[in-house]
Amino acid sequence: MLPSPFDLAAENAYQLWRERKLAEAPTRLEDLLVEINDPRQLKPAEQAAILERCQRANMAIYIGKTGDDPDKAIPTQLGATFGLQRLDHNRGADDDAITSLTVQTDARHRDYIPYSNRPIAWHTDGYYNAPEQRIDSLLLHCVHPAEQGGANDLLDHEIVYILVRDQSPEYIRTLMHRDCMTIPASYVDGEQMRPDRTGPVFSIRADGQLHMRYTNRARNIRWRDDPLTREAVAYLKATLERDTDWHLQGRLESGWGLISNNVLHTRTGFSDGDTPRLLYRARYYDRIQGT
Repeated sequence: MLPSPFDLAAENAYQLWRERKLAEAPTRLEDLLVEINDPRQLKPAEQAAILERCQRANMAIYIGKTGDDPDKAIPTQLGATFGLQRLDHNRGADDDAITSLTVQTDARHRDYIPYSNRPIAWHTDGYYNAPEQRIDSLLLHCVHPAEQGGANDLLDHEIVYILVRDQSPEYIRTLMHRDCMTIPASYVDGEQMRPDRTGPVFSIRADGQLHMRYTNRARNIRWRDDPLTREAVAYLKATLERDTDWHLQGRLESGWGLISNNVLHTRTGFSDGDTPRLLYRARYYDRIQGT
């Protein structure tokens, strides 16, 4: 196997990959868009167009014609087309492991921001999962948007890696430390729902591809307590808040969806009209096939 460009010892591989990545990386949201008919039955040209964008940017946005059809087969069948099969059965998900992202006030959901209308800061999904349940891809499908708000900022985690590594390879080294970021245990009514989860921000998959595990939360997070980690995290946070050519923003409308290798994303706050905002979220332990 060729050396991974994300291996700090493989400088030549990194420079070659970096040059190609920056030359191909989209700098407009329009570059991610693919118009399709039915996500459940992609035509070969539609599938190829989505895959090409995912290869360049780790994400694509499809514009489908299903409108506000609430069929959950829309995201799952599209995901399966790209080799996404192993769904994450997270605690807030429905019984079929697809999460209905809408305002929910029941005891199971009310304490978690994704089920509110509040803004959500930069993160990748599943940063609190165990290593064997690493989220490698994320699919969002919009059934109905909010009346106002609910937009997403999007940023390819490979671009972030470049921006940080170019500043200091030592920042990458410390962000790859196995004890870099800890999400403390979660409790509900005194019962532990999840233990502490400790691990790196950046890691290299067995196939040499890059994975990022991150949340911009200010509370309920512990960083490795040393000066270099504090410096690296501060630079990473500042990088996310910069207005670079690769920071993209848009809003999913009815029938639209995002398929990604779990890129960094945010959500603005929103307000509902007569029909509540509803997005389906599918998290997978698989990476998009062919990327």
